[in-house]
Amino acid sequence: MIYTVGEADIGKRLDAFAADSAGITRSAAARLIEEGSITVCGKKQPKKYAVKSGDEIEIILPESKECEALPENIPLDVVYEDEYIIVINKPKGMVVHPAPGNYSGTLVNALLYHCRDSLSGIGGVMRPGIVHRIDKDTSGLLVVAKNDEAHTALSEELKYHGIEREYRALVVGGFKEDLGTVNYPIGRHPIDRKKQAVLLNGDHTAREAVTHYEVLERFGAVSYLALKLETGRTHQIRVHMSYIGHPLLGDEVYAKNKTLFEKKHPALFKGQALHAKKLTLTHPKTGERMSFECELPSEFKRALEILKKEQND
Repeated sequence: MIYTVGEADIGKRLDAFAADSAGITRSAAARLIEEGSITVCGKKQPKKYAVKSGDEIEIILPESKECEALPENIPLDVVYEDEYIIVINKPKGMVVHPAPGNYSGTLVNALLYHCRDSLSGIGGVMRPGIVHRIDKDTSGLLVVAKNDEAHTALSEELKYHGIEREYRALVVGGFKEDLGTVNYPIGRHPIDRKKQAVLLNGDHTAREAVTHYEVLERFGAVSYLALKLETGRTHQIRVHMSYIGHPLLGDEVYAKNKTLFEKKHPALFKGQALHAKKLTLTHPKTGERMSFECELPSEFKRALEILKKEQND
């Protein structure tokens, strides 16, 4: 496909323009630029090239490959499903898509069995239908696209913050205020490449990240929060809360020490105490605004029960 740059897009980076035009991720666009599959007026340009009015951008997308992930008969907690989308309540411990070290038992494997041939191909051979992710040890809601039309619409809505995601978390420490916002850019940790970190001082690899939180209950050394994502960076809530001194209970990556409560009840914290409770989106076909909610997982509810009991004793 060939796209002509209009007035509204003048000065936009080539990878950003290509991603917006073709409905692909920016990282995918960058790969295609490097491969020479995206050209400007017939010439290869770097991904940072600022597009000009009248530039003709040719984008050659790779042919869809047969999905390398295999269908597996894994039970799914389906909250909603139609011919365009499926909303899943993902359990703690399930990886969203196959990757080195996790080629089976993932949400994608389960979706391939459940949906058969009805999943968007935009996510590629290992991520069919996947619009956004939640961490392996985070439970809760995510939406999956069942065709390319839905995938493109949902990706666009996610990009412009139209998809609302609300979480629940148990974190270390108390808060003086009931409401707060954490607004610090996040990028790859400069030393530990498996982690993310708040990066200040104008680091060019950092991306804007905004997390809003509300204190729902206080239990002395532990607080119960509702959190809303304005952006969706990898490990965003975990990184932000750790940075401001309130790491999530059970977080083996971003919490330095375990609380006394975690040590007393280790079975309740196999991974971070974080749950994607509410998801609001615009249906990609009907335009209807839809909200979905799911209950806290059993170990999260049990932790709250014990905290309330100990507070009242």
